[in-house]
Amino acid sequence: MGAVTALIVAVCIPLTNASTVQAQSAAPSAAAPAGQHSVVTWGAAADRQGAGPADRSYRLIVRTSAGGTGMRIRLSNAFGDHPVTFASAYAGLQKQGAELVHHSNRRLTFGRAESVTVPAGEIVLSDPLPGKLAAQSNLVISLYVTGALGPTTGHGMAMQTNYATAGDHAAEEGASNWTDPMGSWYWLDAVNVETSMAVGSVVALGDSITDGWASTTDGNRRWPDYLSRRLQAASGIPVKGVANEGVSGNKVLADGNGQSALNRLQRDVLSQPGVSTVFLLEGINDLKAHTGVTADDLIAGYHQIIDRAHAAGKCVVGATVMPYKGWSEYDAPGEAVRQGVNDWIRSDGEFDAVTDLDRIMRNPYDRQEMLPFFDSGDHVHPNDKGMQAMADAVDLPALRCDR
Repeated sequence: MGAVTALIVAVCIPLTNASTVQAQSAAPSAAAPAGQHSVVTWGAAADRQGAGPADRSYRLIVRTSAGGTGMRIRLSNAFGDHPVTFASAYAGLQKQGAELVHHSNRRLTFGRAESVTVPAGEIVLSDPLPGKLAAQSNLVISLYVTGALGPTTGHGMAMQTNYATAGDHAAEEGASNWTDPMGSWYWLDAVNVETSMAVGSVVALGDSITDGWASTTDGNRRWPDYLSRRLQAASGIPVKGVANEGVSGNKVLADGNGQSALNRLQRDVLSQPGVSTVFLLEGINDLKAHTGVTADDLIAGYHQIIDRAHAAGKCVVGATVMPYKGWSEYDAPGEAVRQGVNDWIRSDGEFDAVTDLDRIMRNPYDRQEMLPFFDSGDHVHPNDKGMQAMADAVDLPALRCDR
């Protein structure tokens, strides 16, 4: 049976225990055409957000990486404590702002139904949408939400202008009713496409540096965006998808701004389809928080991520922790931890490959601080040029995985 008609019931996956949620591929789903499989083309880590009003529409704009057919969206109620009802959902292409390309907006279904209710702690996959979705597209997902009591699930720092409005306007292609700009994504946490079995995706697991803080809003200039463009232009590199699973303020070891990397690894990374490689850039928030975290503590956390990713058949590329002298929390003990962690990343051999971002981003005249040309001004977050330099430092063949 074809991929666009095979799904009879909406796929709901429980997320009550985020550290042990089963991989998406283990759930019932529509079979991909012969010689194809599903890969994640966009992702954003979900977290607990404020209360969401009912009877409201949301227009969410995301940038695809890998192209393919049979697009599906993943809606998450992982952090809700009540069911949420999506009365309608549409997918279109952005023309400008909240306006869509004429005749591009198409209804999404869930188990062939036009609406779906997602219980607290669960996610849902849409049915595959017939037709092609090009790489590097500005995809627009419009949701009409009629039930959203209590906390919502979403991604707080999108670095992308999205839109909301009262009432049901999801089917509209014009922008006149979309009067409320917003800087977050709500409920949508992944977009998948079907493509060749040879094509895979990389997931960038990180903090605000990966999330794109200080990059240009609406410019798609986070370092994973630059990496995506490099991968699309590269020949002979089968990794084409990029999912940005950065969370501002995130830590490897402790919950705080979002669940820790260890606690969200399964939901945000390993449950995504078609992932061949995890790119890990985390640790600066652990070591600069003055909580007594040692290099050994962080290394133990890295070991757990590597072991779990390897057990799932994924490779892991580790990035050294970048300099942060000049940031208000900088001190000598934290710098000593950073140096110890980076020495281990470079020399231990636990990672399948290493990208030495510390070497790329540091000032040659003071190796404890970021090169001013790359510094956004706060001495932690790179500007657009720094984001591009980070992506350019990635060895693309190292993103292939033979596990």
